[in-house]
Amino acid sequence: MPDWLALYYDDPIEITHGEGRHVWDSTGRRYLDFFGGILTTMTAHALPEVTKAVTEQAGRIVHSSTLYLNRPMVELAERIARLSGIPNARVFFTASGTEANDTALLLATAYRRSNTVLAMRNSYHGRSFTAVGITGNRGWSPTSLSPVQTLYVHGGVRSRGPFAHLDDRAFIDACVADLKDVLGHTRPPAALIAEPVQGVGGFTSPPDGLFAAFREVLAAQGILWIADEVQTGWGRTGDHFWGWQAHARSGPPDIVTFAKGIGNGMSIGGVVARAEIMNCLDANSISTFGGTQITMAAGLANLTYLLEHDLQGNARRVGGLLIERLRAATAGLPGVREVRGRGLMIGIELVKPGTDEADPRAAAAVLEAARQGGLLLGKGGGHDSSALRIAPPLSLTVAEAEEGAAILENALRSPH
Repeated sequence: MPDWLALYYDDPIEITHGEGRHVWDSTGRRYLDFFGGILTTMTAHALPEVTKAVTEQAGRIVHSSTLYLNRPMVELAERIARLSGIPNARVFFTASGTEANDTALLLATAYRRSNTVLAMRNSYHGRSFTAVGITGNRGWSPTSLSPVQTLYVHGGVRSRGPFAHLDDRAFIDACVADLKDVLGHTRPPAALIAEPVQGVGGFTSPPDGLFAAFREVLAAQGILWIADEVQTGWGRTGDHFWGWQAHARSGPPDIVTFAKGIGNGMSIGGVVARAEIMNCLDANSISTFGGTQITMAAGLANLTYLLEHDLQGNARRVGGLLIERLRAATAGLPGVREVRGRGLMIGIELVKPGTDEADPRAAAAVLEAARQGGLLLGKGGGHDSSALRIAPPLSLTVAEAEEGAAILENALRSPH
């Protein structure tokens, strides 16, 4: 394996199996999982409905490619098109979120005949050459070379940067003014790509309505809006099914990308776009592993379970309780700068006490201490991974939320 393929923990763990919101390592120790394979195990580990669908499909056929009719793929595409909010929508499946964002950029640049892309500072969109080229997070950008010209605008981080001191309305106005200034110095770009909540960036987000305000400026020049919903989709944020809906004044995005949670661990990504945009390519294009029968079976079963059990509502209720519990637990702790997020997508940013300087060593130490207490977390952030990331399966119970919060409080209060 390459040197850059990092592992969590000083003594890395091998996860051998899971059930519900818990996983077990190879020594038999059980952990409460507050990271879900990087927001991918969305409903629950070993969810019987998904396991049954995958097993039955594997007994028939696993894969045939998009060159043949594929009923599960069509059925899932129809459901996602309806849920997307995009009129006359078309859906293309990929094998990952990275590939989904690559596809969205291909569509936007071909449709607009421009290779200039607007992106947000502190953003992350995947690990491919193109996706790295639009990622605004230095820790995840191994090269400055790129097939696209990227212009970065303000707004993804509410509590840092030159506009942090402003109230929400003034913050949005300042970001819009910055966007207009950028557009005044370049030929019209193909698109703006943005995460409604920045995932790898540490679960940061702008005030509600920012992207609607951006959209009004962009639409005047025909510039497309791509919502990267790889981490925010499917009700994760609680208040909305899609993260973009917090900015819905001007209607849905032109393109939405998704992945991670829809497969509950199976490799599914995809793009939803208006038909005129999706159909603009004038050459053949397929995804060998996008839309395989076995992954589509998992996605259908998982989406059905999520909707029938109102996991978005559970994310709103239990996530709201969890974030308030964590804010109360961290009140007065000098190393905690901010507890932020919505639904079951919560970030805790750590700084060196008495300063505003990021403290990645403290974040690593808390990660270790939580693991010792039986809790698995993630970390991220645009300032050297100084934010803890909390994103358990959306079926998390109130009792499990309280258990995890207690372990995390002890970890935060332990000596670093």
